[in-house]
Amino acid sequence: MCDKAIVEATFSAINSLFCQHLAGYTGRDVSRRGERVEDRAVWTIPELQDLLDEWLLAGWQARPHDALRDPFRPKKAMSPNDKYASLVAACGYLPLVLRGEDYLELLPTAWRAVNDYGIRINYRTYDCADLGPHRRQHSGHAAKRGLWEVHYDPYDLSQVFVRTEQGWITVPWIHLPLVNAPFADFTWAHARRLAAAKGLDDTNEAGVARVLDELLSRAEHGPDFRSAKVAARTRTAAAVPAPEADSETESEPEPEIQPPAAVATFGVFDAHAEAERWL
Repeated sequence: MCDKAIVEATFSAINSLFCQHLAGYTGRDVSRRGERVEDRAVWTIPELQDLLDEWLLAGWQARPHDALRDPFRPKKAMSPNDKYASLVAACGYLPLVLRGEDYLELLPTAWRAVNDYGIRINYRTYDCADLGPHRRQHSGHAAKRGLWEVHYDPYDLSQVFVRTEQGWITVPWIHLPLVNAPFADFTWAHARRLAAAKGLDDTNEAGVARVLDELLSRAEHGPDFRSAKVAARTRTAAAVPAPEADSETESEPEPEIQPPAAVATFGVFDAHAEAERWL
């Protein structure tokens, strides 16, 4: 089977075994579309990715495939997990520890220009002195119109990594000193929504950075239950009327000072004498 046929068969299996069971599935044409699909709840792209990852582990990897066979048991279809276990039992495996550069290679990629101000990604600016020789320069990738390969961690947007001929360059976010904790892409998106809700410009990087810092500070310290309790007690005390003073109330008499009681003294304990009493 050629590579194209394998890819088409894989997409067909994913479509029939996974996609068609999702809410909002429209089908490949109108004849395979459900009724009023647009009125049903739909999943976001990150939610779909989580569902697909879960299905691959629990469904695809554990499901027997007709194309997977063992030479010693040709009539029995095997799952990808079974085939992998069979190959490892026959040939063994060599675990390789990933290096730091290997992790960078696995990160998502964005192609950006290196300008005088640095690199812009989703209304965030990254810059450092090491980018100096590469500003306004062609990256050498003609297929990408001279843009530079930038890798980023969606769960830590405090810095990005630019690939150059000399190696990787770590470029920090210019407003990182304003934010007291690492933040993810969804945190940044939420901060922009909060800024817009306050009437601020959600494309203003410094303004969104201040909103982001407030959000992370509040999340770090947790809910202030103590201040809430103090405020509630204060409001309750203010609502209760103070008791009126009674002018005819007699003052309490001062307590009489009693002389100290006599102290009972004890003699020195004699262990031998005490033992004689018990003989």
